Amino acid sequence: MANTDATTLDDGPALLIPGMGEEGETLVVKQAAGQQSETEEVKFGTSRADRATSFNLADFPVLTGEEEDWRFTPLHRLAGLHLPDGDDALLTGVEPKVSVTEHEGVTIETVGRDDTRLGSFMVPDDRTSAAAWASFTEATVITVADNLEIDSPITVSVEGNSTDPAAQHIYVAVGANAHVNLVINQTGKATVSQNIEFAVGEGANVNVTSIQAWDDETVHVGSQQASLGKDSTFKHVVITYGGSLVRLTPITRFAGEGATTNMYGLYFADAGQHLEHRIFIDHSTNNCTSDALYKGALQGKGARTVWVGDVLIRGNTSGTDSYEKNENLLLSEGAQADSIPNLEIETGIIDSGGHASSVGRFDEQQLFYLMARGIPEPLARKLIVRGFLNEIIQKIGIEEVETAVTEVMEDEIADLEL
Repeated sequence: MANTDATTLDDGPALLIPGMGEEGETLVVKQAAGQQSETEEVKFGTSRADRATSFNLADFPVLTGEEEDWRFTPLHRLAGLHLPDGDDALLTGVEPKVSVTEHEGVTIETVGRDDTRLGSFMVPDDRTSAAAWASFTEATVITVADNLEIDSPITVSVEGNSTDPAAQHIYVAVGANAHVNLVINQTGKATVSQNIEFAVGEGANVNVTSIQAWDDETVHVGSQQASLGKDSTFKHVVITYGGSLVRLTPITRFAGEGATTNMYGLYFADAGQHLEHRIFIDHSTNNCTSDALYKGALQGKGARTVWVGDVLIRGNTSGTDSYEKNENLLLSEGAQADSIPNLEIETGIIDSGGHASSVGRFDEQQLFYLMARGIPEPLARKLIVRGFLNEIIQKIGIEEVETAVTEVMEDEIADLEL
């Protein structure tokens, strides 16, 4: 693909960087002395270290669309999930139904909002997340016992059946040294603001696949936040192809040294769809590793995707290894993709850090290679799309889920007019 912008820093175990700063899609490096403010005042600065977090909805002003975090999102299509009329209103619609497959060693509960586990590490970081926190009355809590290893995935089915604006909260706690796969299937019709928490215990290995296969009219705004214990591994795969407007914010924070996160995503937008993904990886602990790769394909008039990748390496850390990349393939006229990777470094010593992004059409060299071997151009284009998407599908690591997602993508590819 064309129009590739990449910034990479990788120079051995100790990379020394003098303080410097650049705006936009290039590397952002703060002076090593820069630290997160110790004040509890809610701030709305450009640094992720200074970004507002609060359980209090009133701390987040009513959105205008001019805010940096919201300038790409069509507020008129949020169906009231951002509570545009002020702080007194709440989201009172019927939330999507949650059902969870049963496994030995896995506890499933429905709890009230006063359960002390909820919000123990997650704090809303935008108005819609705060609205969901203020509005939910009950939450689904899934607890995985220490040292538990499950071969078959824990499947969380989220099924909507109402378009009235609603709030939802799900909390997942995985015990120390447990190994589990968790699949979240989101289907049906809904207008929902949703918070999901993942508390990952020390030494645990957790693979999460979140599939947004909503009906066409669905509006879904969601925050999925993970806290990783010492030496844990957390893989988070997002697959989004349903809904009218979907805006997801996957967030990973490191609570213990030696943890690793791999954040992958695949989105396919058709005419009129708005699919927006904003990841945040917060390196606040030593010797942690993160890798992020998101890919998107777009076809049809008005198809719109947004990807923002924020990685923050705080000044009190060392031994950080981080890389993020986003690629977008435009399949037709009238489609638009925005890709903004941001790497912010507050320390002068890291192991490795970098990012890259691209938005473009078909690679002419790939087309030439395939057509030179007798493959007709329309088929050659579809083969390129298939290979482009499969890189993420293969990251899921659960055969039956990979097969199901592949079938959906094959249907999308079959409908392409190339």
